[in-house]
Amino acid sequence: MPLALFDLDRTLISVNSGKLWVQRELSLGHVSRWQAMRAAAWISGYHLGFTRLEQVVLDAIATLEGATEGEIRDRTEAFYAEMVASTYRPGARQVVSRHKEQGDVVALLTTSSNYLCAPVQREFGIDHALCNRFEVRDGAFTGKPDGPICFGAGKLHHARAFAEAQRLPLEEASFYTDSVSDLPVLEVVKTPVAVNPDPRLRRVARQRGWEIVDWG
Repeated sequence: MPLALFDLDRTLISVNSGKLWVQRELSLGHVSRWQAMRAAAWISGYHLGFTRLEQVVLDAIATLEGATEGEIRDRTEAFYAEMVASTYRPGARQVVSRHKEQGDVVALLTTSSNYLCAPVQREFGIDHALCNRFEVRDGAFTGKPDGPICFGAGKLHHARAFAEAQRLPLEEASFYTDSVSDLPVLEVVKTPVAVNPDPRLRRVARQRGWEIVDWG
């Protein structure tokens, strides 16, 4: 059973969910304008290749300190319904379905949270999510991550741990993503696929002969 891994933001969906989350949290008064502006600057810098996303993730997790897990789960479900559910790329369902029909082990591999992954998993019938998780004590968030940040080399850490737990060779896996930040995983798997890639990943994919696809 081969392993098929899928990024979420700008791969299965056509948007950056983190950017939309910050916009919604600002409109609801859950973050300050300064926090929103700082996050937007970090995200813009990341897409331009000037910054790494780890700090954005850590800042976002820190804003949740003291909030209850149930509250964030409910807010995320509402966010998904209002701003994410309509953004799936047309070609995404076909490819996920094909891997499932082949009997492959399918998993999300994303910088998004487990709370956002949950409705995506329901939508696609995906059992596994390798993603960012938040530390919880007595039902409330501490403002710290639970485990390594799932980004860049951190994604490779999560992918290797999952593959070993499933007794599947990561070197035989497929990985679908839009971002050059996922090179640590793309360079290991057997079938790296650039989905609607950013300019830097498109350039690398062309140089290395990797498949480039447009899912709409």
